[in-house]
Amino acid sequence: MAQALVYRSFCLVDAALTSEVDRRDGRITALADRKKDLMSSSIQVAGAPKGLRDLYYARFGFAVVWAVLMLLTASTLTPVSIALLVVYPLFDFAAAVVDFRSSGAARPRVPLCINMALSLLTAVGLAVVVSSGIAGVLRVWGAWAIAAGGVQLIVAILRRRLGGQWAMILSGGISTLAGASFIVQAGGANASLTNVVGYAALGGVFFLVSAIRLHRRVVDA
Repeated sequence: MAQALVYRSFCLVDAALTSEVDRRDGRITALADRKKDLMSSSIQVAGAPKGLRDLYYARFGFAVVWAVLMLLTASTLTPVSIALLVVYPLFDFAAAVVDFRSSGAARPRVPLCINMALSLLTAVGLAVVVSSGIAGVLRVWGAWAIAAGGVQLIVAILRRRLGGQWAMILSGGISTLAGASFIVQAGGANASLTNVVGYAALGGVFFLVSAIRLHRRVVDA
């Protein structure tokens, strides 16, 4: 009888120890997985400035080329100017896709998705309204500038810790004001696409400033 009690006690102690070891191993495994996830996120965040820098340089280059070409055809709506107008939001859509895929844990998912949708809708809208003249183009462009500027402002604020985002914050704020001016201009007698060219060029300058700031951060790191 005594031997049975001793054996039963031993089994209970062994079971308790085994259970405690299993729980401890489980905690260790969970901590290891958490550490791995954190390291992966840290790597993604660390690589985000370089990816954004390259993207901003590309956006600056595109804006300069687009502005020059558009300036040469801005006096009236021609097949070339229409193509340029539609290409601009399509490029913005492509840039948002690249941003979404390359910025990893630093990407603001919802604002970037909204930006993609806005760019596609704008490209379609511009293709539809070009037949109504420059005034219609300015209204669509203005509405897009207001909405996209607000999204850009939100994205830049969310990314402010990455560095180089103050130019993007200013760009977003100016974009909303410029969009309102486009809509007002569309109702006037002297509607022109010249201000759209200036809008794109200024946006390109802001991308260049942000790219330079991010480049310095990447080099310092």
